[in-house]
Amino acid sequence: MAEARPLLQQLARHLGIEDGYRSALDGAVVPTSDATREALVAAMGFDASSEAGAAASLSALADEPAGKAGGETDVRCVDADEKLGARGVFGLWINLYSVRSGRNLGFGNLGDLGELVKHAARAGAAFVGVNPLHATRHGAGLFCPYAPVTRLFRDPLYLDPERIPELADCPEAQRRLASPAARGRADALRAAANLDPGASEALLGELLRPLHVRFRERTGPSGDGRRAACASYRAAQGEPLARFASFQALADHFESEGGSRDWHSWPAEYRDADGPAVRAFRAGREGEIDRHAWVQFELDRQLGDLARASQEAGLAIGLYTDLALGSAAGGFDTWSWPGLFARGATLGAPPDDFARAGQNWGVPPVDPRALRADGFRLWDRLLDAGFRHAGALRIDHALGLRRLFWIPEGASARDGAYVRYPEAELLAHLARASRRHGALVIAEDLGTVPPGFSQEIQARGMLSSRVLLFERDDEGFRPAGAYPRACLATANSHDLPPLAALASDRDLALRRRSGQIPDDAALEALRAARRRDRCALRARLVGDGWLDAGETAPEPGPEAWAEAVTGFLCATPAALVGISLDDLAGEEEPINLPGVAAEQHPSWTRRMRLPLESLFEQPLARRILDAVPSSRRLP
Repeated sequence: MAEARPLLQQLARHLGIEDGYRSALDGAVVPTSDATREALVAAMGFDASSEAGAAASLSALADEPAGKAGGETDVRCVDADEKLGARGVFGLWINLYSVRSGRNLGFGNLGDLGELVKHAARAGAAFVGVNPLHATRHGAGLFCPYAPVTRLFRDPLYLDPERIPELADCPEAQRRLASPAARGRADALRAAANLDPGASEALLGELLRPLHVRFRERTGPSGDGRRAACASYRAAQGEPLARFASFQALADHFESEGGSRDWHSWPAEYRDADGPAVRAFRAGREGEIDRHAWVQFELDRQLGDLARASQEAGLAIGLYTDLALGSAAGGFDTWSWPGLFARGATLGAPPDDFARAGQNWGVPPVDPRALRADGFRLWDRLLDAGFRHAGALRIDHALGLRRLFWIPEGASARDGAYVRYPEAELLAHLARASRRHGALVIAEDLGTVPPGFSQEIQARGMLSSRVLLFERDDEGFRPAGAYPRACLATANSHDLPPLAALASDRDLALRRRSGQIPDDAALEALRAARRRDRCALRARLVGDGWLDAGETAPEPGPEAWAEAVTGFLCATPAALVGISLDDLAGEEEPINLPGVAAEQHPSWTRRMRLPLESLFEQPLARRILDAVPSSRRLP
């Protein structure tokens, strides 16, 4: 029998490590083991390897002041009624990188987003929602918008080279873009079924280098104006941008020598962002660092132009952007602010019906004590970056405002535990940022939701997330009237299958091939459960008048499903209804299989089957958009 560790348990509670959690699988309480407590305490920088060590750590923490919200808990986020009045609206949400078009380089970009804004405006939409645009690592089959290099700056692959002003008078870039070799590479990337971000980045980089040279050399008022605007942007972004541009140049350097972009593998002297070696590198690579900063300026300019265009086109909200939960262990954020991150733990989720082994997302947690001690400066920077040019910001896994599931390094997700965060302070900073930018907050409150959390965020003026597949009880799918006003209602999410997959079961087949479903018997059991889900959903849609029982027996086709679901969601009181571009296109394959390693399935790399140029002319897209009532359309 294991020896009792009362001081370890006391220390863990003091540091916010919870004693256990209620399983989403069977409702049983899953206790936190002492081994997990010891590992997570160590990840926060404290010794608990013995009771004597735990006692010493408790003594060191005894005089630590408790955090307070600073009297700002009465601030509320900008809410839907302030932004929209009493009406409900609809919009599109998209995985921008997956968009196929004849103008991008095999990776959906801001030019494609501009076209989507035009389509949304013609349909009477109020917003276009996009995945996180954060900078990520690139490689063949390697891409994840939710594990970025940084959450402060954007991915160069979203640049539209045709919108860069220097292209008009840069013969070298024009020659490269028009060359048979470049055209062939671009055509191959556009035709591919999956993303190859590394190849897209290489092709884009060949254009950006001469364009940056032209930017620096351009004379006359236009050149002076561009350089002044860039200088103003760089001054406003300050040292974080200078550091990020330096990090990118360092990563380029070590990668070119056969090394890694992960800073942990760099020579020791370059792992210190403030050290003399990095300062010397910055002084000697000014041109390369300037190029990376210019790319961020141009991304910001293009996104700002799109935000203004969306407002001019009549979108009441405009763009809604997405803030990922964390950033990669070997990326810029941990290099720049190593003291804010726990070491020896990663974030994830406990087992549930969609990932019965749990999930390990591989991103390191921000240490809540370090975040508070730093005055929440990183949180404020992240919020300002996320809200910039946005009429709404989605907070991915908003449950992290209260607690996050930490997994000790090397352990399985079953061995994790929840760690509490300073919720009142985080919410107060979030509300102030919402007010500062005049934007809505959409909180993704899905998964193992703590009691009262959804009610708390709605009371704060935030919009809860309501996904059709989860809105059910013992009697079946909830009626439209059961949805709250303060929510974004959608048929699915980036972690769930598109509507067409519900009929084809393609997602289940993918999960079986990836090994997440262990055998054919388990697959058949899940198919039977899916048939029951379809039957229950059909009963709700028929009962509420969105499906004709006689015409759709025994089961509706994909078009009838999508049309009926759209009508049902639009009939809810939800302030916002989001329609997925994947559903408009009839995609059957999910963009992500939660809990499945990249070696088993390349999540996030599936591209859309239909090109943007023809997608909105397809019968399915027209039928779904026609199901949106005039009461939800903007004039």
